[in-house]
Amino acid sequence: MATIKDIAKACHVSPSTVSKALNGYADVGQQTIERIRETARKMNYRPDPAARMLKTNSSHNIGIVFEDETMCGLTHEFFSHVLNSAKNTLEAHGYDITFISSKIGGNSFLDHCRYRKVDGVLIASVDFHNEQVVELVKSVIPNVTIDYVFDSHSCVMSDNVQGAYDLVKYLFEMGHRRIGVIHGERTSVTVKRLSGFYKACRDFNITIPEKYIMESRYHDIDRTAACAEKLIDMEERPTAIMFPDDYSAIGCRTLFERRNLHIPEDISITGYDGLPLSQSIGPRLTTMHQDAEGIGQKAAEKLVEIIESRQKEIVEEIIIKPNLYPGETVRRME
Repeated sequence: MATIKDIAKACHVSPSTVSKALNGYADVGQQTIERIRETARKMNYRPDPAARMLKTNSSHNIGIVFEDETMCGLTHEFFSHVLNSAKNTLEAHGYDITFISSKIGGNSFLDHCRYRKVDGVLIASVDFHNEQVVELVKSVIPNVTIDYVFDSHSCVMSDNVQGAYDLVKYLFEMGHRRIGVIHGERTSVTVKRLSGFYKACRDFNITIPEKYIMESRYHDIDRTAACAEKLIDMEERPTAIMFPDDYSAIGCRTLFERRNLHIPEDISITGYDGLPLSQSIGPRLTTMHQDAEGIGQKAAEKLVEIIESRQKEIVEEIIIKPNLYPGETVRRME
């Protein structure tokens, strides 16, 4: 494998000049930089990560903490897009990624981060009240959370309050007054969506019976279908059901088919997330589209800014507004 000394010899320059050229220092002429980099490419030069870390005190490695309770892992329809966008953004800035576990390199997320010598951490889809997560957030390692706010820490969030509010507003404008809600487990996202839901109900003077509000889990089709069946079995059932996510809304269509209920003629439904699949099968799902790619990109960019400026005090809450996809699963009431 070629070394910096090999490149220096081929280009008739000093090893220090090669190092500066490869690391973007401004005190080397542009022509020399181009010649050195072209030679390095032809010689298939690869920098030694350990040596670079010793020299720069940076591993150029970012940790990802992602523990989905539904056990979907990287097949999670929403967060897979968030993480892929973050990965692409980090790689464009020259960073590798490592998934962080509490079972490797010690007994906690923080131990694994130290073991891998990560420069920073993105934290998404975890129990943010978990002691290990709190310990990591409060450590000296730069971090950015997704969809959760810690005091004096940067985060990137979808506006879940406004998203739920706008869905109710749309249903109201389509003539619906009996609206059932199946929400996910009690997370900060759920609390915010319910806040938006109840605020819209107050603003539009809609009275929702308590029995119309049911708790399931995100991305759990079986539990969500059980809730939906209870709603459609009510003597005065809702005219519209808001599902916790697109995945569950699509998965529960078989329930309506089995019960001979047509969407949207007999029952209107909405999802949440705006997954591409939701707009690819008919009838197209009425849903709130979250900008997964934008969330991942902004979170990665913010983390890189904190790392490279070496100022954890650069705190920012970045809120990304979702957009309504009207779709075809909500009918206008007479």
